Amino acid sequence: MPREYLPRTSDKMLELQLEASGAVLVEGPKWCGKTTSCEQFAKSALYLQDPSERSRNLQLAELAPQSLLNGEAPRLLDEWQDAPQLWDAVRYEVDRRGEPGQFLLTGSTVPPDRESTRHSGTGRIARMRMRTMSLWESGDSAGGVSLAGLFRGGPLPVSECADGLEELAYLVCRGGWPSSLGLSRRAALQQAFNYLDAIVEEDVSRVDGTRRDAHTARMLLRSYSRMVSSQGSYASMRADMASGGAPISENTFYDYEGALRKLFVVDDLPAWNPNLRSKTAIRTSPTRHLCDPSVAVAALGAGPGEILNDLNTLGLLFESMAVRDLRCYASALDGEVLHYRDKSGLESDAVVRLRNGRYGLAEVKLGGESAIEDGAASLKALANRIDAGAVGAPAFLLVITGVGSMSYPRADGVSVVPLRALRP
Repeated sequence: MPREYLPRTSDKMLELQLEASGAVLVEGPKWCGKTTSCEQFAKSALYLQDPSERSRNLQLAELAPQSLLNGEAPRLLDEWQDAPQLWDAVRYEVDRRGEPGQFLLTGSTVPPDRESTRHSGTGRIARMRMRTMSLWESGDSAGGVSLAGLFRGGPLPVSECADGLEELAYLVCRGGWPSSLGLSRRAALQQAFNYLDAIVEEDVSRVDGTRRDAHTARMLLRSYSRMVSSQGSYASMRADMASGGAPISENTFYDYEGALRKLFVVDDLPAWNPNLRSKTAIRTSPTRHLCDPSVAVAALGAGPGEILNDLNTLGLLFESMAVRDLRCYASALDGEVLHYRDKSGLESDAVVRLRNGRYGLAEVKLGGESAIEDGAASLKALANRIDAGAVGAPAFLLVITGVGSMSYPRADGVSVVPLRALRP
């Protein structure tokens, strides 16, 4: 019996894009729920990875791709990149029909041969990024404080939520995989390890037909995971791999990292470059993140017990989970998430910026009064450095905590909100 569909933060944006565009491409890591979400809107579907029809469908994609587009709209073309010829066929059909909401495409990889798609699809095919489930989507956030509400201003709701470091560690390790919900804790924790195995054993080679070594891919992800929530350099990762017995050349590193990026496994957070009152060197390196914090845990070969014994690592992994959730919530508001850091060490772990130019600053702290105080001080110092006359004042200053059972406003205007109290 199919499980009940759990609404996703991306559903409203997907609905809007179908109203606005002839076709919508939904991209993201495998197993994050793209197909299931699109099935809620589709009236017909073509599953290119269905083994019973795969050979026939691939032949038709070569000989008569238009024939695969027949069906009630919106028609879902699942994992379309297996037959890249469909891209131009969809673009042509969208032009011919002249109506929005004709096709939904899902993709877990970037097509290996960009030459097979001769047109970018601009103006015909809208793109959406989907991620693994946030705590709000999986039912692990009380949702008493909304990101949209923070942008609107007004009093911060004093909202209660679940607390506890052990439960937080479990949520980090379980991750946001839809398939993990409803399972025993032991089985749920296995999902990230299964995902990691599938990526390094199969997908890293299948993404573009280039044979790659599974052990090397695994060691690269292990080193990447050591740098999560930092601006660690590729040179540092290569050195870490060499010290672990897996030396790799610079060119080979970029080849493997590029393959993982095409699979949406690597999901770095780009830097924000605001207008400042005074000159200072802004660090432009991205903050390292993977598609889900559980992948980093699996790559490190750890579990809830191990990360509970290393609170520094837990804090970095928790920050990665908070960034994942903020990205989900921001996308529902047609926004994005960036980070800020300058040469003086002043930083904001997450800058949530909306299309209309409004923005908010957030620091992520595992918990504790001193950590919250440090986060608030950093946010206020950064807010004072930004040229509000040019870009406006931040809509909010937010410290997101891992432990703590209640959201509350500070006297200095900084909001303190546990991640398990936040929603879009």
